[in-house]
Amino acid sequence: MKHDVILRIGAKLILPFILLFAFYVQFHGDYGPGGGFQAGVMSAGMLILYSIVFGNDALNRVAPRAVVERFVPIGALLFATVGLAGPWAGKRYLDYTPLAHDVVHAREWGILLVEVGVFITVAATMTTIYYAFTERGQT
Repeated sequence: MKHDVILRIGAKLILPFILLFAFYVQFHGDYGPGGGFQAGVMSAGMLILYSIVFGNDALNRVAPRAVVERFVPIGALLFATVGLAGPWAGKRYLDYTPLAHDVVHAREWGILLVEVGVFITVAATMTTIYYAFTERGQT
């Protein structure tokens, strides 16, 4: 697709807006539909579109496979760590009250951190799956 100038320019114009909308869905997930999973899929879709238009080498420069693979457990670890804040304080798993001075702020922080963990895990997993499919058969 190196000679498809219109496609490449169109992709360069739309990619930042896809990422911006993913962040909107991520941070609006506390107040309405959406959250980490949807935002993670949109972010991975943005990277996949980038790879389809500009090639796997360009994607590997922007999001190296080794780095993306390391983010999969980091997001899950963030989710688990937020969940363990409750048992460390003698409460239940995913009880957010130890995270802030009052219950309302604790819930906001807890939900935000859990959703960020889900976002990281989903985006990294989807991108890793894409890498696995596109690099299949190559040595």
